[in-house]
Amino acid sequence: MLYRTVLIEPERLMKERLTRVIRNTPDFELSAWYAEPDEAIENAEKLKADLILVDIEEEKGLKGFDHLKRTFPKAAIICLSRQWDSEEQARLIQAGASGYMIKPFTGAELTEAVKTFTRIHTGGRSKVITFFSPKGKSGKTTLVSNLAAAMARKVNEPVAIIDADFQFGDQSVFLNLRSQSTITEAIRDIEFLSPVTLKSYFVKVSENLHVLCGASKPEQVDVVTIDKFTGLINMVKSLYGYVLIDMPSGFSDITATACELSTRTILMTMYNGGYEVVHMRRALDIFRAWDDYEKRVELLFTRLVPGKENQEKFSQLMGYPVKYIIPNAYNLVSESADNGRLAINEDENDPFSRAVLAMADALVAEK
Repeated sequence: MLYRTVLIEPERLMKERLTRVIRNTPDFELSAWYAEPDEAIENAEKLKADLILVDIEEEKGLKGFDHLKRTFPKAAIICLSRQWDSEEQARLIQAGASGYMIKPFTGAELTEAVKTFTRIHTGGRSKVITFFSPKGKSGKTTLVSNLAAAMARKVNEPVAIIDADFQFGDQSVFLNLRSQSTITEAIRDIEFLSPVTLKSYFVKVSENLHVLCGASKPEQVDVVTIDKFTGLINMVKSLYGYVLIDMPSGFSDITATACELSTRTILMTMYNGGYEVVHMRRALDIFRAWDDYEKRVELLFTRLVPGKENQEKFSQLMGYPVKYIIPNAYNLVSESADNGRLAINEDENDPFSRAVLAMADALVAEK
């Protein structure tokens, strides 16, 4: 596809630099350049724009955005700035922008941005799902990897896994991945990254599934701060239609931040006799501090036989609806992982696979 591109940039030197990039990038054609949005709007009748790149650092750029969107309803609009601003990016996306780029950029970054942002834009707002367990050995990593793969097969949007267990993350081992960069490098560098450059820190599992691997060394957790972790999640939201965050067990400032930034928090445990229910109740009591916890917190038990009887029984024990039950599938999961594969790809008719695929259907349908 040839993108007929309109550039709105007030600075002459930056304009010259960006016009060269656009003209030298395959599949992009510079249709016009303007210093302000009003100039593009005045010439709208003679422009057939597929893509508008608009500087929003100037006050006029921000004020003219809504009018620009109404005038060019079929064009993808990507906002440009010298520095990433997650709040401004969120506001502009809500107003109809397709994405947000840091300038100056390269031709490769422009191509990747258009490819990524137009896919996100067609699917609507990003959905962030955090998986949290009060205790270890809940089956979290197994579920997240299989669920993300199932969701990636069902939607025409990119799906991301963030392995946020900073000391003992297992997604890379579980998915048989080798990565030069991990979440700690991404957080360390976040102040200097843009959405497109951040994407290079992810490992591609399939066309629709990418993973930001966990730290390679436990001591690397020292680089993590709440502000940088928040910035990471907000930037990832601009890249992926669905973001699944695998958190370490137990409450901390980092786990609380991830849950607060999420669209949905899956509170889960592996049932092994009874004490897990007590831990789940205590964890749920903490989430009750949210005004909207009933809309955002869902309970999940693993190692149980799915069905209405167990769902009602454990809902009564918890005093809160249990949304998902995932059965035990130790042999299937272990054999699949040993071979570098996922359980849902080995046997879709296994009860575990059926439960995961049904959960993927439910989460996709919500969006």
